[in-house]
Amino acid sequence: MIIVVGAGAAGLIAALFAARQGGNVVLLESTKRGGKKILISGGGRCNILPSRHEPERFVTASSKHSLKNILRGWPLNEQRAFFENELGQQLHLEEETGKLFPSSNRAGDVQNGLIRAIETAGVRFWGNCGVVDIVAPRLQKDPWKVQLESGETLDADRVVLATGGLSVPQTGSDGRGLAIAAKLGHTINPTYPALTPLLSGAAAHTELSGISLTVTVSTTRGHSKFDTTGGFLFTHRGYSGPAILDISHVWTRAKSLHKDPAPLSVQWTELDQAGWEDVLQSGPGSVPAQLSRRLPRRLAERLMSECNIPPQQQLSHLAKAQRRALVKTLTQYPLQISGHEGYRKAEVTGGGVALGEINPTTMESRIQPRLFLCGEILDAFGPIGGYNFQWAWATGKAAGIGAAAD
Repeated sequence: MIIVVGAGAAGLIAALFAARQGGNVVLLESTKRGGKKILISGGGRCNILPSRHEPERFVTASSKHSLKNILRGWPLNEQRAFFENELGQQLHLEEETGKLFPSSNRAGDVQNGLIRAIETAGVRFWGNCGVVDIVAPRLQKDPWKVQLESGETLDADRVVLATGGLSVPQTGSDGRGLAIAAKLGHTINPTYPALTPLLSGAAAHTELSGISLTVTVSTTRGHSKFDTTGGFLFTHRGYSGPAILDISHVWTRAKSLHKDPAPLSVQWTELDQAGWEDVLQSGPGSVPAQLSRRLPRRLAERLMSECNIPPQQQLSHLAKAQRRALVKTLTQYPLQISGHEGYRKAEVTGGGVALGEINPTTMESRIQPRLFLCGEILDAFGPIGGYNFQWAWATGKAAGIGAAAD
């Protein structure tokens, strides 16, 4: 018997492909139905996949080569074909973001489609069935022992660990799988909240709550630079939006390692330093008029105030020092970060089981034969935009087929 622990995105796919290969599969899930993160993803629409294969955008403390090999196992175009042709989920492209959603725009359709597929394949689903421990065989011929919260112990020939990480704990991700993997001898690279909103240390920004725009956020540490362009949102507690979520791991990871995070800076528009210099030297009218053409009014006023520029300042009377200060504020604005929203709002977990301890073709553990790992429990995550589902589907399929082999 193959036991799959966890019915999230990776676990559902692992159970499905293990059963399709002829495996006798039991899927254990701590919640009633599973797939809770599927339901809440994409604002309830479920961003199933990205439209572009970009392995370089994934983050890991493990080997990038291993990460790329794992993703290569189920190419993006084949994943899309699976959802469209086998699960009947026609996908449409959201042009402005490059995200793929089900045409119905209902995450429940994706969850239901996967559950119907595992039922058709013969998977036995046990909901509200939490796992407290997994005991490795003493001898190669011995079974795995999967201990349940109910006190029952199940024997298994193979086990697939798909328990997720620590993010959004109300969906069932409580980190138990990471603890089990560590007990079984795996290296757990330090974990931290990723794709999470950041808290502001600037009280003045509370008045900007609700303002959203497209920006570029960047940070530099040593010789390495990280930047991302996307939506930015002022919240009543700090900053959110795709650009902030995608760069948040740089800040949260440093904190988790007890290091001083590198500062984050914002370029508020598409104009760089030279572009704003040109606008502020040659443009007609007032400073607020020029800024408001490219920025929300309240933000433009706030940035001018921070540069001590009067509300009705005319361009013709803008001093050189004022212009330079304003250009720097518009292109290299330092964000005052005081903290982050943590795992409660993090979309994924950074860190996890080191990829070097996993066979990239079968997802079988190199530490414990007949144990397979997939999904968020592994040390890898991608940016906003369906990349983390791409990882879940790819690793889940490989683990399912690997567990059912022979």
